[in-house]
Amino acid sequence: MDFELTQEQRHIQERAYRFAMEVIEPMAKEYDREEKYSKEIWEKACQEGLVGVIIPREYGGAGLGFLEVVLIMEQVSRVDLGSGLAIAAATFGSENILFFGTEEQKNRFLPLLAKGKAISAGAYTEPDAGSDVASIKTTAIRKGNKYIINGNKMFITHGMACDWMVALCLTAPERKERHKRHSMILVESDRKGVEVNKLTGKMGIRSSETTEVSFSDVRVPCENLIGEEGKGFHQLMHFFDCTRTMVAAQGIGLAQGALDKTLDYVQKRRMFGRPLGLHQDVQFLLAEMATKIELGRNITYKAAWKVDRGDTDPVLNAMAKYFTGEMAVWVCGQALKIHGEFGPEALYDDFDVQRFYRDAKILEIYEGTKEVEKITISRRLF
Repeated sequence: MDFELTQEQRHIQERAYRFAMEVIEPMAKEYDREEKYSKEIWEKACQEGLVGVIIPREYGGAGLGFLEVVLIMEQVSRVDLGSGLAIAAATFGSENILFFGTEEQKNRFLPLLAKGKAISAGAYTEPDAGSDVASIKTTAIRKGNKYIINGNKMFITHGMACDWMVALCLTAPERKERHKRHSMILVESDRKGVEVNKLTGKMGIRSSETTEVSFSDVRVPCENLIGEEGKGFHQLMHFFDCTRTMVAAQGIGLAQGALDKTLDYVQKRRMFGRPLGLHQDVQFLLAEMATKIELGRNITYKAAWKVDRGDTDPVLNAMAKYFTGEMAVWVCGQALKIHGEFGPEALYDDFDVQRFYRDAKILEIYEGTKEVEKITISRRLF
């Protein structure tokens, strides 16, 4: 059992953190305040080789694994989770093409992502269907050689920036088995009948573009079907089993970033004539923060390592996603409390830790709420 990262993996870590500090850090406050998505960050990340690293070499990618994705996401999330999603979600949804697509689909779409010439999105969640994926109502009715798609999707990352989205659609509503009613279909964003609206006023990850998408008689060729018809639900579950490691990495990075800021603060802030960091109660709290982060890091690295070995463990991935999300909220909360020694001014956006705290809450919700993750874990226990 070897816990050491390879030299290449350590280099990826260093490159990702340097990128975050040089490119994201100077603009993070502004993007958060203005709820501004920056395509420039994505473009520069592509040039740096940080986007779509799991795309195989034969399709123009780096041919790396989910552990490398985790390493990248951890480092960029130390600086800003929202802007980090400009990198993480630039290929979101297209993992389904890699997992289940035809060779023609892989050759057509994946090289564009790897070269930074296209952005994809995953269109899954609906206004009345989030955790209960099998309740998705967007229909795709087959007529001749086309699907006609109607319905609405909600909370879609990169809905406006993307060139295409992979949508989960109801293709066989008559089937008794509700988990065999849906299919994955690729929908180009410039097709007639696709309408996208940006959602604003979010609590956190404000520099990430979140949208609602509506499909009105959108005609898509049948060759855009990904995998087999009726397999969409199970394809999506496998997709989440893998990508939850990426979300867990966001929790690690966000918590580590909050700890970084706090360590710097307690060495500068003085109380009762000495640095705040010399007070034992503060030291104990910092020790707890560091311990929880390391626990999250170890379980997430192991989960991603197993995915790359072809031994994906849904329980371990659920544990990683649930634990790191809850951990990030707690760590960022403690960081905010320690900064509160400065006074109520710490709650204003001049202090990064308040942004980190707002961002952390989403990690307990998106890509599987922590309650859903607990269901996954508990069912497997029996």
